[in-house]
Order: sequence, then C-alpha cells, then structure tokens
Amino acid sequence: MTNFLGSYLGVWFFCFSMKLLFQFLFILLILAKAQAASSADEQARFLAGLNVDGCGLEPLAREQAWQDHAAEFHRAWSDLEERQLSQIRTWMPSSCAYIYSDPSPLFYMFSGPDFLYANAFYASASTYILCGREPVGMIPDVTMLSSEARSAALKNMRTALNAILSFSFFITADMKTDLTQTQLSGTLPVLYVFLSRMGCRIEEVKLVGLTASGELTQEKSKTPGVRITFHGTTGNTQTLYYFTTDLSNWGIKANPGFMQFCDKQGVGNGFAKAASYLMHSNEFSTVRDFLLNKTRHMVQDDSGIPFQFFKESDWMMSLYGHYAGPIDLFKQHEQADLRAAFAVEKSGDLPFGVGYQWRPGVSSLMISTSMRQVPKAEAVAEPVRE
Repeated sequence: MTNFLGSYLGVWFFCFSMKLLFQFLFILLILAKAQAASSADEQARFLAGLNVDGCGLEPLAREQAWQDHAAEFHRAWSDLEERQLSQIRTWMPSSCAYIYSDPSPLFYMFSGPDFLYANAFYASASTYILCGREPVGMIPDVTMLSSEARSAALKNMRTALNAILSFSFFITADMKTDLTQTQLSGTLPVLYVFLSRMGCRIEEVKLVGLTASGELTQEKSKTPGVRITFHGTTGNTQTLYYFTTDLSNWGIKANPGFMQFCDKQGVGNGFAKAASYLMHSNEFSTVRDFLLNKTRHMVQDDSGIPFQFFKESDWMMSLYGHYAGPIDLFKQHEQADLRAAFAVEKSGDLPFGVGYQWRPGVSSLMISTSMRQVPKAEAVAEPVRE
C-alpha cells in the first residue's frame, strides 16, 4: 500500500509539474509572439494612446491603465491640435511656403525631444537633427514590463509631456526628473509619441553614436544618440536624429562630434524656441555662429539668436506677432532693437502662441532668410541670331 501511494503521488507530482511547465511555456510563447509582432511603430502607437488592434500589443491595450491613458491623451491632443498644430499647419504654407516645403536638413538646437514643433514648422525636412542634455534611453518595449510597471510608465509619460502640450515647451528641470522616473526612460519614448501622434509611421530605430570627427558609429561614444527612419505625412521617407550633447563652447571643444556631424550635413535650416536665451551669451557663440553661417532660413522666437546678429546686409527679416519681451525669469534679455523693429517692420500677426510667451497675442516669431545662402541665378546666354 505504501509503495502504491508513493507511486501515485509520484505520478501526480510529475503531471502537476508538467502542467505548470506547459503553462509557463505557453506564457513565454505569448510574450515572445507579442514581442515578435510588436514593431517600433506599434510600440509608438501604444505609448501615444492610439489604436493597436490586430497586433501583438492588442491584449495590453485592454488593461484599464492603457484605456485611461488613451482617453486622457486624446483629450489633451485634441486641445493641442485645435489651439496650436492646425494653426501652424495652416499658417506656415500661407506665410512661409518656401520654408515649409524646403527639404533641407533642420538643425534644432537646444530642442530636447521636441519633434512635435520641428515637424509642425518644417514638415518637409529630409532630416531632423535634435539635441539636448537629456539621455536617449533604451528602445521602448512595453511587453517587457509588468502591468503595474506599464501603468506607472504611462502615467509618468503624461506628466512628462504636460508642459509641452499645454505651453509649447518643455520645462528643463522637470523633464530631467520625469524622463528618469520609470523603466520607459529617456527621450526615445517621447519621440515615439510625437512621431505617432503627428501621423508618421516609424520604419527603423537604431541606437547610434558619433566619433569626434562626426561620423556615425556603433561603438561606445561620448555623443550617444538615436536614428529613426520614418514615413512622414508628406509621403516621403525622412530621418530623425537625437543626440545627447553639451552645446556650450567648452562642451563643443571637449566633444566636437555633434557639431562636426552637423557640418557634414551641408547648408540647412534652423529652428529655436524656448532656448533659455543661451545664444545671447558668448559662452554659446560657437553654435550661434554655426547657425548664422550654415542655415538658409532661421525660424525662432526671441530666446534664440539675438536680433542684433542678423545683419541687414546678410539677412532678410520678417517679424510676426507681438514682441512682449522676455518673461520675468529671463528679463535681463530684453532686446530694445527688436522691440523697435517690431514697431515699424512687423510683417503680420500670429494666430497661435509659441515659446515662453505662449499665449496667442503676446508671442512673436523672427523668420530670417540668408542672402548669402540663396542660390544665385546663372547667366543665360543670348540666342544666336542668324
């Protein structure tokens, strides 16, 4: 009887163990299937609160945390679209079609992960080059997180994006904290959200770095970054780069890779918004001079390059909106010459707010075109008369 009971328990334990094993393997199979089926574009749609039906992430979208995330994001994005993005997409082609349709590379210094406004103003750029002090982070994969971790990550993402969705700019100090709070850290998840919400389809994501001479590398680098290839709303394949770097003169001298990379792109366009007035300081003269010498068009608010550096002999300037001066935090950067120029040379109004003075009616844009970079017309020979 004892032998029989022992055999029975042995068989039962074996069967129970095999059942647990099969359940474990089944769960691994489901997770593997979800991971295999989840492209970068699907991951981006999930983070952006957009429909992921029909892909491996569909089961995760049934979680209450994602349902709440999608609902809150939809409300915030609908407001942003009506108040800002649709206005910019209408205003730019009508007021600055020559810039809006220009496929030249875009240099967006001091941007952080703000692809949102880079794309809104420069929809046709072949290449977007963004940079900031914030880390790139790892390539997001929501399937690797527990449901609790996913919930926390999605909530944190909404917190991290609150300022730019509400005011048109990131609050740098808050962003440094927000982008390190959860397992979905760094700027990459934010870039995913903006790409997806702007109607772009991500094709490839690759972590990269730069050598000191500005060449892309897969080796460990002092200038880590990411390259994202995507299909844009213009119907073309476009490229987005984000690099972590220090753009002070000292930072560039110690680590010249990023500026060398930018220089290799040839003549492009520039954008600056809520740039902390850094290029008003001689400590950032190197990046300021680069933009003045290597851009065809420069779109910026007053926190970018000071008005005095756009020499009348070299630049054609259009001023839009209303110059209200800096906010109190940056009141030392009042530009009397810019105020005087707005009083007599204003080109038109702005139907949207941008920069630190983010409310419509008190925002301003300086749009500059370099006469040195405008292609010169070639002489046409007179036809020979017989």
